[in-house]
Amino acid sequence: MPMTTVFIKNTLRYKKEFNIWQTEHDAAAPKAGEKAPDFELLDVTGEHRIRLSDFHSVRPVALIFGSFT
Repeated sequence: MPMTTVFIKNTLRYKKEFNIWQTEHDAAAPKAGEKAPDFELLDVTGEHRIRLSDFHSVRPVALIFGSFT
C-alpha cells in the first residue's frame, strides 16, 4: 500500500478519534472571552506556589501548552 494511502487512512482515523474526544471535553472548556478557571502551579524553581488569580488585574498572562519533545 502506498505511503500516501496509509497516511490518509491514519489521518481520517485519528481525526474521528479527536472529534469524539473534543466533543466530550469541549463542554467543560471555557469559551472565548470567559474568565479562565483558577489553578495553582509551582514556579520554575519548584519552591513557590503561584495561582493564576495572583495575576488578576495585575498583568496579562499567556498560557502556552505544548511539548518540547
